Amino acid sequence: MDGLSQWLTASRTAAYDRLPTNPPSWLADNGPLTAQEKSTLNTNFRKRAQSVQAVDRLIGNLRAQLTTNGIADNTYVVFSSDNGFHMGEYRLTGGKQTAFDTDVRVPLVVAGPGVVPGSQRTEIVQNIDLAPTFQRIGAADVGTHVDGRNLLPLAQGEAAPNWRTGALIEHHGPNQAADDPDAQDRRNGSPITYEALRTATYTYVEYSNGEREYYDRTADPHQLDNIAAGLSATRRAALHGALTSYVACHSHSACWTAGHVPA
Repeated sequence: MDGLSQWLTASRTAAYDRLPTNPPSWLADNGPLTAQEKSTLNTNFRKRAQSVQAVDRLIGNLRAQLTTNGIADNTYVVFSSDNGFHMGEYRLTGGKQTAFDTDVRVPLVVAGPGVVPGSQRTEIVQNIDLAPTFQRIGAADVGTHVDGRNLLPLAQGEAAPNWRTGALIEHHGPNQAADDPDAQDRRNGSPITYEALRTATYTYVEYSNGEREYYDRTADPHQLDNIAAGLSATRRAALHGALTSYVACHSHSACWTAGHVPA
């Protein structure tokens, strides 16, 4: 199995057909997956893994052609996606609107000048960073109104001691409009409105009805133990303040500052 398919498969293990402890109300009533649901999910998952293998071969062929044409050392190839997709995790059939890692994490693979093959970075990066990165690759200026940051220094192995420590996740729902191509029902996972913080070690979610989730992903990487109720008042206040500041920021500098959230 190729690397991209392995990444896809690894996200589907322990959380399959399980609820986290203290689940939010939009999720709490979901019963176990039926035999038919499991069969459909397994078929669809296998097809998705096969399709990613095809993409993997396509990228390999592209790189080979760039080498043949003598321009591989002057070309960046970037592979990513617009969203993740849960398929059976947390008793949810296919969907993408939750704050779980299944939905918010995507691959980001970069090859090109100065990028060390096989290297990895642990910094928090977001899709808003792609536009300024592509602008700098093309030697264009990046506007001061742009929230994202150029990723080339990270890709080329440079130190980033003041990089952001958290990502903002936002969702408005549930949206069940008949003309919405992404409409999901409760079984798919149709959360109410929420805002969330995701750092390298935890995920914190605030729902519009006052419910909270907190997952210590160091101890609980599959996000199966919601320990929000056990946080101290001081910790809850710090997380709420950090999330509120991130949601409210409206400028490049303000949002960069807001992205430095509590550890």
